[in-house]
Amino acid sequence: MRHTLSYGDKWREFANVALPIFVAQVAIIATSFFNTVMAGHLGEEDLAGVALGVNLFLPFFTSFMGIISALTPIIAGYYGAGKYRDIGYQTGQGIYWAILLSFLFVGAGYVFVPKILPHLSLAPEVETITRDYLFFLSFGIPFFFVFAVLKNLIDSHGYTKLTMGITIFTVPVNIGLNYVFMYGAYGFPKLGGAGAGVGSAATFIITFLVTAQLVMYMNPFAKYKIFMKLPLPSFRIWLRHLKVGLPIGGTIFCENSIFGVVGILMTAYGTSIIAAHQVNMNFTTLMYMVPFSVSMSLAILVGYEIGAGREKDARVYIKIGRIFAAAFIGILTVTALQFREEIAAVYTSSPNVLKILPTFLIYGAFMQVADSLNAPIQGALRGYKDVNATFLLAVLSYWAIGLPTGYVLANHTDLEYYGYWVGLITGVLCGAALLSLRLKTVQKKK
Repeated sequence: MRHTLSYGDKWREFANVALPIFVAQVAIIATSFFNTVMAGHLGEEDLAGVALGVNLFLPFFTSFMGIISALTPIIAGYYGAGKYRDIGYQTGQGIYWAILLSFLFVGAGYVFVPKILPHLSLAPEVETITRDYLFFLSFGIPFFFVFAVLKNLIDSHGYTKLTMGITIFTVPVNIGLNYVFMYGAYGFPKLGGAGAGVGSAATFIITFLVTAQLVMYMNPFAKYKIFMKLPLPSFRIWLRHLKVGLPIGGTIFCENSIFGVVGILMTAYGTSIIAAHQVNMNFTTLMYMVPFSVSMSLAILVGYEIGAGREKDARVYIKIGRIFAAAFIGILTVTALQFREEIAAVYTSSPNVLKILPTFLIYGAFMQVADSLNAPIQGALRGYKDVNATFLLAVLSYWAIGLPTGYVLANHTDLEYYGYWVGLITGVLCGAALLSLRLKTVQKKK
């Protein structure tokens, strides 16, 4: 990253940071995308089982990733201030507590998933596929959590094209491994939907190994000696990181867990509705990578400028990010609405799901319009390291407004299961309005 002076230079710097992050995030989320798509062409049960597994997994997974992402503005601040000696130390501490978080994550899954699934009124085959998919996937989690720490280190230095290249490389690897284990290619047993968990876990491990090699031997990261000279664990530093990370993870959990709860409520409507809802969630998540990438970019750029004492420059980047997110999502929304029938056909060949999926996709498209207003402000506030208020506002907008609204509309109007999506959109829009007020307050203090 570099200090820019003109408005045009800031647009170019924003693009240099944001575009590789976007491609990298799409590549990361492509794991669940291809898991869902490839399962959809095995059968309705495999689609519902894998999609439900993704729905149970992603809210907690992305929340833990949010906790780890606290390292990005922290390291960016040190980098902007020229305090290079602190960067390797902070990254080493991040690796320690990321490993700890991974064991907590996997352990919680082993305890709670077997208790949750029997209460979802699933067909026995769907329940088995979901359980096995999550079990196999769990073996790759510790490796991916450490990869996330290394990714934050790389991104905070502005080398977002490097992480883009890594994640692009893993997409065909994931597709190939899924094909082998899901369809039983090359003499391997045909595991069906559960094989997506094996393929994804193996992809996570490969991603970590590639990134670790780059960090160890490539400049400017080699000078930090991340794995060759790990510092002694410091609980004081862990707490400092978690003070920033927990509210970020909590905010992401409020956003994503509400989708998980809605997914569980959808089980009352039958396998076809479950499958259609989960596909819409998968497609919506893919579209969300645009505002989410803007959010991550603003956390880096704003953190860098604030660390260097250039608050006016930080404000310009925030304006650029908000304009870009709204414009890009507007184009994607129009495209998705125009081609929703074709999008549905990509995901599944089930006639029952194809009847209702295009309507679900309409609601998913408008959800992203709301997200394009919400996500950039979250990233800006993270750059300012103002994370506690963001978490509290997320609780209010998603759980006190969004979910109750959706429940009432689904159960007391003709919208039925679509009512939950109207509630979700309402919650995101309320969150965007409240976050805008908070951002103005923070900027006035600066």
